[in-house]
Amino acid sequence: MSTDHPLGIDFGGSGIKGAPVDLETGDFAAERERIATPQPSTPAAVAEVFAELLGRFPDHTGPVGVTVPGVVRRGVVGSAANIDDAWIGADADQLFSAATGRDVHVLNDADAAGIAEVRFGAARNQRGLVILTTLGTGIGSALVHDGVLVPNSELGHLEIDSHVAEHRAANSARESEDLSMQEWAERLTTYYRVLERLFSPDLIVVGGGVSKHAATFLPMIDIETPIIPALLRNKAGIIGAALYAREGRF
Repeated sequence: MSTDHPLGIDFGGSGIKGAPVDLETGDFAAERERIATPQPSTPAAVAEVFAELLGRFPDHTGPVGVTVPGVVRRGVVGSAANIDDAWIGADADQLFSAATGRDVHVLNDADAAGIAEVRFGAARNQRGLVILTTLGTGIGSALVHDGVLVPNSELGHLEIDSHVAEHRAANSARESEDLSMQEWAERLTTYYRVLERLFSPDLIVVGGGVSKHAATFLPMIDIETPIIPALLRNKAGIIGAALYAREGRF
């Protein structure tokens, strides 16, 4: 039987993953599907993959939300992190809607994770300003105030001590420089103290794959703001994209 569950698609540099989402429970309504990101990952090539992916969920007919690893303004992609440069300036909302015959809405990947964590995850029922950071190849960020998203914050690109923050404090820096957790936590402390001074957040949520090891490094981060691990982890992008597709701008 068909349902109007919205679908979330998480578009990354190596894989395109999607699933319908039950917004009552905040979880997938069917098993997630994954297709390798085409190379090169041009808009036309990715649109074909999206059409194939949606075809795997014939019983779910709701709107579609898509995360993109880049800045997105009113559906138009403004930067291209780990995807083809042809995305810059592309009207992704229009492209994907035309390719799939569905109502498609695109947003930044960290923003999607942020709204998912606020609605269903670690920051649920949190008032005030929540900053979510994803620690991976770079540092993604989302600002959500009383449930309202301020999109495209890109706080991983802040310059701190003459360095781009994510070049020093992302999980990729820890791995490439073989930093101990203590050494990495010292860099993260420097980074998060800058966020504290600039934004005075009520809560910081730490996502990304490394968040599953939060117990080994979060206690060593010396800041005043409560800092906690994300709960939804690799589901957050898909859930947030579906939420955005259903409810529009946050």
